[in-house]
Amino acid sequence: MGSTERRAREREDVRRRILDAARELFVAEGYEAVTMRKVAERIEYTPPAIYFHFKDKLELVQALVQEDFATLAGHFARLDEVADPWERLARMGRDYVKFATQNPNHYRLMFMTKLPPEVEKMDDPERGIPAKDAYAMVRHLSAEAMAAGCLKPEYQDPDLVAQVLWSGMHGIASLTITMCDSHWIDMRPTPVLTDAMIDALLAGMGTPATIARNLLDKTKTPKRKPKPRS
Repeated sequence: MGSTERRAREREDVRRRILDAARELFVAEGYEAVTMRKVAERIEYTPPAIYFHFKDKLELVQALVQEDFATLAGHFARLDEVADPWERLARMGRDYVKFATQNPNHYRLMFMTKLPPEVEKMDDPERGIPAKDAYAMVRHLSAEAMAAGCLKPEYQDPDLVAQVLWSGMHGIASLTITMCDSHWIDMRPTPVLTDAMIDALLAGMGTPATIARNLLDKTKTPKRKPKPRS
């Protein structure tokens, strides 16, 4: 590896450390309480080293949000391989919760941390492209389910359907992240909660024929044998 490539890798490594440290601080302390100096101290660098990569705190959090939403969209990348639009919506819900539980700090920053309005208003050329924009993907899948006749006549607004599904999955994700160590509530396993929420939401919006077909498909699917307890 030449010196140019080595320096580029070192810069990328520092940038990665800055982003990871900033995400942890924004989630733990809130956007307003975090300073560039705090981020520098977290990774044991001087503030000028941070400003070399990001001109200010806003640019730093915008980079984080763009990166984390791109990661979420990547979890939906293979949904188009599923033929049944009803199953695509169900798979999307499971993938969403899986992302949240595997990346709790990413999820907290994206959906559970108050960020400046400039973050919401920032220009993003990938916004609205289903393969790159997670909300656009949910809306796209909702519209496909409508076109296939899977949903009741009162649920023909793709944004409404997308937001109802999103609300349900956010509830499971946020409860799992915040209540995972609770001693007060015997929380059911996240996959069980996720499947129950998906079934309830889709059953409420689906046509009787679609629901009946879905139930029939489930009865035809061979159940896996439970693993013996050790």
